[in-house]
Amino acid sequence: MAPSAVEIVVPEVTPAKYLAHKSVYKDLASTTYDPEAEQGKKNGFAAAKYPHYLPTWNPEQKYPPLEPFEHYEHGKDADTSFPNLLPAGTTVTHLTPTIGTEVRGIQLTSLDSHGKDELARLVAERKVVAFRGQDFADLPIEKALEFGAYFGRHHIHPTSGSPEGFPEIHLVHRGAGDNSVDQYFANRTSSVAWHSDVSYEQQPPGTTFLYILDKPETGGDTLFVDAAEAYNRLSPLFRERLHGLKATHSGIEQVNASAARGSIKRREPVVNEHPIIRTHPATGEKAIYVNPQFTRDIVGLKKEESDAILKFLYDHLAYGADFQARVKWEEGTVVVWDNRVTQHSALIDWKNGQRRHLARITPQAERPYETPFEG
Repeated sequence: MAPSAVEIVVPEVTPAKYLAHKSVYKDLASTTYDPEAEQGKKNGFAAAKYPHYLPTWNPEQKYPPLEPFEHYEHGKDADTSFPNLLPAGTTVTHLTPTIGTEVRGIQLTSLDSHGKDELARLVAERKVVAFRGQDFADLPIEKALEFGAYFGRHHIHPTSGSPEGFPEIHLVHRGAGDNSVDQYFANRTSSVAWHSDVSYEQQPPGTTFLYILDKPETGGDTLFVDAAEAYNRLSPLFRERLHGLKATHSGIEQVNASAARGSIKRREPVVNEHPIIRTHPATGEKAIYVNPQFTRDIVGLKKEESDAILKFLYDHLAYGADFQARVKWEEGTVVVWDNRVTQHSALIDWKNGQRRHLARITPQAERPYETPFEG
């Protein structure tokens, strides 16, 4: 079923309802760091292992609004016995019954197109897969991007730091000795912030890659929730009521947070409407597609009605420990997840000022769409 058209809105003036949500966007991204600490010139801190991946913010990077494109979902072409991705000798460990898998014994960089098709399908089915012992971070950056481009058009984040010359790479970086977390926890009790990446885009991400560059000795794990299983847990009557509803997703707050820090804005922010229940094009699974970071309201409902339903869905996803997985980072890990059927949150829980440095490749997918309720 073809997705329906979704209007892109480029606001000239920030509407009051988005200003009212300005505290919702959790920004723990590091916009500055100590060059001496990153170069290993301060006692107690080793140099960054991948200095060419350190973040830069180039104010001259300006881009027009994203244009619609036709996404091809390679997971539909996969051999679901996974002979190329999971050959004999590969170790596969499922973390939970519905979400999360660890794979050892295959190099992602060795996959041909058949193996990449199987990768897209396995990730759609298992929601998040951690591939251990990978050489991905050691590739030239352009080669890593070439691999990711198979799965969709690269998304360029509107505000995040990126390696110099490669705005397609989204960096998750907390430099050595960074104490901004203490300031954050002065007013908050938890760093958990469930979201699906840049869901405000007209065509949000699908198969997504995050690979470790530097990590704390312990801590800094990532949580994932299975939004398809969360949908299945709802009563048939409630599922039926959610079908046909759309919610707005806003990128305004993220840009405002960047501006408040004096940082960059690569594109004007957008607001888009997406179905609350979206369908995965390869598996046909339905998943809840709202998140407290970027979703603002349900179209056509009054504020109190919208708030009540959204709060229920947010809580349902956040408290669903029996359909969540926790990925612990190891050196050489590439985590691949499907942003269409999951949400995730980093955990900012280490206390020793160690560096946490990761790189994300974020291929965009189709416009979110829903198929009819099936009971």
